[in-house]
Amino acid sequence: MGRPSIKICGIKDSAALGAALSAGTDHIGLVFVAKSPRHVGLEAAAALAREARGRARVVGLFVDPAMAELEAAHRAVGLDVIQLHGSESASFAASVRGALQRETWKAIGVRTRADLAAAQAYAGAADRVLYDAKPPEGDALPGGTGLRIDWRLLAGVQHPLPWILAGGLDADNVAEAMAITGADFVDVSSGVESARGVKDSARIAAFCAAALGQ
Repeated sequence: MGRPSIKICGIKDSAALGAALSAGTDHIGLVFVAKSPRHVGLEAAAALAREARGRARVVGLFVDPAMAELEAAHRAVGLDVIQLHGSESASFAASVRGALQRETWKAIGVRTRADLAAAQAYAGAADRVLYDAKPPEGDALPGGTGLRIDWRLLAGVQHPLPWILAGGLDADNVAEAMAITGADFVDVSSGVESARGVKDSARIAAFCAAALGQ
């Protein structure tokens, strides 16, 4: 296995971005979901994307967006990747990928082994799937909850697409999670925060070091 990939999601300001880039992340996530504590406006997102350009890929996270919303965000920000984190269908993912000519990821909520089967539908429609912990019924936010997947569910699974492990990861558990699941790409948001939506530079550095085996 080569060097693991890391995405720090929910970046909102230059300080958090600088900490992520310095720590060795290769993907940063910008959240375009108004009700999220990690939401970032287009103008701020565009400034962060300019700062990250050439150092990390810029991922835009959306929940059940209209195509027009995706097009406007991509036009304003210059996204490298579109991450669909709601209940978007495989056909919608494929249409996004075709229309925007951008790598497209689809998040899959996982609570049981049966949930992993949902990834099959996105083979050929998305470039990657991202396994995140399935939130409780009625939860307003589909991700960034700090809930953890039972990693044993992923052990030995043949995945239909390249995949990313998310959900409740932090500096203390990411190495174990990678060892059990075989993940070579990890995504963190709440696990590097000092408060909801507030990134912590020291936690970002510790997470990246642990994921990279340093």
